[in-house]
Amino acid sequence: MTPPVEVRPAESAGRRALWLAVAAAVMTLLLPLAGIVMAIFALATSIRAIGTLRAIPKPAGTAVVGVVLSATALLISIAVTSLQFYFGDELAAYTECGRGAGTVAAQNQCVEQLERAMEKKLPFLEPGQVRFPFPP
Repeated sequence: MTPPVEVRPAESAGRRALWLAVAAAVMTLLLPLAGIVMAIFALATSIRAIGTLRAIPKPAGTAVVGVVLSATALLISIAVTSLQFYFGDELAAYTECGRGAGTVAAQNQCVEQLERAMEKKLPFLEPGQVRFPFPP
């Protein structure tokens, strides 16, 4: 019987950074505001892992992928969260309208109201330019 393989914390730093970056990307898709926090934590862990892995003669590829993935998740979550805050009133009105819409025609009217409200908030768009391919 072979003894269990002992993994030193410094050698597993790259994998840990990559897993945290993946968790940050998933969290960005589910809850963008929580994705910001998780992505910052994953980014800091990934940067520390690069230094740790370079201190010992180990490749830092997984930690570099962790940096790239967590930085991408951070940018996406910041963008989505800022859009949610910017269009907060319009999205709340759409939610209320959707609760009372019992037919498909009423739901389509709610989508059209959301489109018009977003066009008013974005002055560089022409009327009728915002079209959702599917209900938000």
